[in-house]
Formats: sequence, C-alpha cells, structure tokens
Amino acid sequence: MRVVGVDIGSVKSPSKFAWAVVDSPEHAVLSCGDDPEGAVQALARSLAEDGHAVLTVEAPMAIPVPDPNSDEWRWLGRARTGEGNRPWSASAGAGALATGVAQTAWMLSRLHSLAPRVTATTQSQRFTAGEANLLLTEAFVSGTGKPVPVAAGQHAADAEAAARATLTYLTDGPDGFPLVACAPRRALNLLAALADWAGVPVPRDELHLDVLVIRTQPAT
Repeated sequence: MRVVGVDIGSVKSPSKFAWAVVDSPEHAVLSCGDDPEGAVQALARSLAEDGHAVLTVEAPMAIPVPDPNSDEWRWLGRARTGEGNRPWSASAGAGALATGVAQTAWMLSRLHSLAPRVTATTQSQRFTAGEANLLLTEAFVSGTGKPVPVAAGQHAADAEAAARATLTYLTDGPDGFPLVACAPRRALNLLAALADWAGVPVPRDELHLDVLVIRTQPAT
C-alpha cells in the first residue's frame, strides 16, 4: 500500500507545501516534492499501478457542528475530542483549514482529470472492503509528534511523518493512536465535500461522518 502524505502550506517560493510517498514504515521515501502537481501525479501512479491509493492531508478536514435544536450553539468553534490545546479553530488550525480546503479541492479535481474513474471514501473499512479505490484521511502532526527536520526541511519531514503514521495505522491498527473526532458533536466532513465538489464519487452519508484523523503525538 502506498500512502501520499501532504503537508499543507503556501506554494509561493520558497514553498511551504510538501508531499512524500511511502509504502513501508521502515523503508525510505519512494518520492517527494514541494508542489501539488507532484502529489497528484504520485496518487495517479498508485492508482494506475496498484489499483488504489491513500491521500492523507495535514490540515483539519472535519469540523464539529453542534445540534441545532438546543443551546448547543455554545459549542461552536470548540476543539474536537482529542485535540487538546491545538484546536482546529485556533489561529494555526484555522489557517491550515482554509489553505487545505483550497489545495485539497485542486488536488482532487486534478486527480479526477487524470484518473476519471477514481472513487473516494473517508472510511477505512469501506476502502478495505473495496468500495472505493481512494482513501482520504487527515494527519495531525504537532507538538511532541513533530519529526526532526530532514535535509529538505520541516515541511518535508511533516509530510513524511504523516504518510508513515497513516500507513502504520492502516496496516497495524489503531492501537497507540490517540482518538481525534468531532463526536459527540456532528461532523462536517470536508474531505467528502471536497471530493464531491471535484467530481470524485463519494458516498453521500460521509458528509456527516467523522474523518479518520491520525495523530502522531499523545493527546494532552
């Protein structure tokens, strides 16, 4: 299984965007780069050669929305379960969310143009069952989970860490990974919404389902 990890960031030179591809928790990075086109090409190659691909995006890709039938509006903007002191709505998270929406929308629409038969899911069990050939997940790389920078810089290291953690989660299971989820609030699944916008088929019910968030540090 090949996983493409993407560290969301400005694409202006010098780029703060990075991507990396891994197929083993231990083996070296297969390929990497600092532009969204390269990330999409890597996904397209995986789809062509393996029949499936995984994209993990390091930016908030699901947000909690309180129940509309009570005073739960008081929960608007609060952290997701397991985020600790780094909520999606804080300055860094909100900035990554906005940039991530634009960049992920472009990547998925570009991928759809290269691989028009691609189908997506944000639910790992559906991916494993073969119900879609593209799995979309969120990576949460922060704090003590930050990797040591590699020669290409911190953004490249974060992209690699996101890809490796996702691959480990999918192959070994969730043990050791802290839970990050919108529940008990309702989830607004941005990955599903962006896939639908890009023309990539995704089950409609996933708009309301939690995204798989893979956090590389213990919850605080």
